[in-house]
Parts: sequence; C-alpha cells; structure tokens
Amino acid sequence: MTKFTLYAAAGAIAAALFAATASAGDFPPGQVEYIIPFGPGGESDITARLQQPYFEKLYGEQMIVSYKPGGGGAVGWSQLNGMGADGSVIMGVNLPHTIIKPLQGNVGFETDDIVNAYIFHYTPDAIVVRADSPYQSLDDLIAAAKESPRKITFSGSGKGTANHLVSVRFDELAGIETTYVSFKGTGAAVTAMLGGQVSAEWGYTTVGGGQGDKVRMLAVAMEERHPAFPDVPTFRELGYDIVSGAYRGVAVPKDTPEETRQAVSDAIAAINADPEFRQKMIDGGFALIDVPYGPEMDAWMKARAEEYIPAARAAGVID
Repeated sequence: MTKFTLYAAAGAIAAALFAATASAGDFPPGQVEYIIPFGPGGESDITARLQQPYFEKLYGEQMIVSYKPGGGGAVGWSQLNGMGADGSVIMGVNLPHTIIKPLQGNVGFETDDIVNAYIFHYTPDAIVVRADSPYQSLDDLIAAAKESPRKITFSGSGKGTANHLVSVRFDELAGIETTYVSFKGTGAAVTAMLGGQVSAEWGYTTVGGGQGDKVRMLAVAMEERHPAFPDVPTFRELGYDIVSGAYRGVAVPKDTPEETRQAVSDAIAAINADPEFRQKMIDGGFALIDVPYGPEMDAWMKARAEEYIPAARAAGVID
C-alpha cells in the first residue's frame, strides 16, 4: 500500500469518526480540561499540545491542558475519581506507571481504579549512543558487555520505568550483565549520555528525533522499523523478542457514564486517525497505536501487566 493510499484510508477513517463524535450525546459539555499528572515539557505534555487543535476542529470547543505533578503521576491519578464525571475532565495515563506504582506501596490509587478511555501512542524503547561512540551496532555493544560484565553503563529515566524494565529483559535475552543508572526523567538521561557519563542510554525513539545527528540508535523495540528511522533495525530483526516502551493514553473518572466514556474514546480515536496529526507524531519519534475503551482495553491492560510485573520483580522494583 502506498503512502498516499495509507493517508487516504486514514482520512476516510477520520471522516467517519468525526461524524460519530459530532453526534455523541452531550459530549463535550463545553471546554474540556486535559490534566497531565506530570510537569510541563515532557512527552505527555507534548502529545497533549499536539492533540489540542484537532479536538477543537472536531467540536469547536477548547481542550485546556493543565498539570498536576507529583509522585511520578500518583498525585494526579489518586485524585482523578473525585473529579467531574460529565466529560469535562480527562487525564493523561502512562504505562508502566499505572501498573507498577500501586505495587510499590500506598500511592493513593490501584490500577483497577483507573478507567482508561483510550491508549493512543507509545514511545518505543531504544538503545542510543553518541554519534562518536565506538559501538556501531548492537552486536558491538553486546560483545563489549560480555567481555566486561557490568562495565557497560546505561542511563535511563528512573526505576520501574519502561527503560528500566526493558534493560532487565534485554540483559536476560542477550546473556549479559550491564549497569542501569537511574536518572530523573528522559532529559537528564540524555544529558548523561551526551556528556559521556555513561556508555549508552536506554531511551526512546523520541531521543533520536530530538537529538538528530548527535546520536545513533542501535535498535528500536518495535514490531516494524520506525518510519522516521528506516535504517535502524528492530530488536526482533536482531534476534531479541522485545516490543516495548512508555504507553500513553487518557482516562476518565470512574463515575463517568458509559456513553461519555465511549464518546471520549471516539474523540481520541478520531484525532489519532487524522493524517496531519499522525505525521506530526511520527516526525517526533512517536509510534501510534489504537486501543479503545471496552473489552479490547481490558485484554490489552491484562497483557501489559503480565509483561511488566515479572520484569519489575526481576529488577527489584517490587517484591
């Protein structure tokens, strides 16, 4: 299928979804507050900002982005179910955070408390090195790790994050021992890698998108190569069954009626289907997925839990 055909198909889907969302009961009741449970400037914020104009195009109503940071998202998620349940509030959700955090202690919410309306993208995990790194390929890095166990160091965005969990899985699959150095967020992990404080970074494809010629990605954790980085192989191509990353979506308060939950899901689906929006996300290094509200979401969340929880135990993040 050609790029033009794909865009034409996406445009047809977007048109159909627009018709559905435009007649979805009383949603939206007016402007919608889109709460990001982190500070501004991160990938959750970036994608919310990209979604804003397409929401307004659908409904003629504004989607106002606000922030409720703290506890790695826990402050916001613990308060979500006390907010307005009429469709006037949606909140960003991140995985593995919403699965792993409640297993680490009392964080004010349980995974099942979160009503996920739609999962719309992920930032695929990737091994990233500086452009002048001696590691030209994944095999080079693995060979060095086998020669000097635990001497190869990776920066990454915190303990229990997608970066941390995939590092544990990769070491197991590759038969190596490396050292994961936890930093507070992707930005700090990138700075450490660029500054030569570590051998490499367990980052995301967005690092490649943001840093350009300063870095080289050795492999990406996707089912197929990322369209923005066609020369970078997937882990699967190289013999390692890894498809992973930080998944993002939106949730609604648990008292939100079924019709409104579905309307929110349909709205995000329509935005995700817009060809212009899709291209902006791809250019930024994101990978789009579509997991709607309902049985498909329940099955998808179950599969993620089965993937994340053993990795978190192996990493010592949970008991």
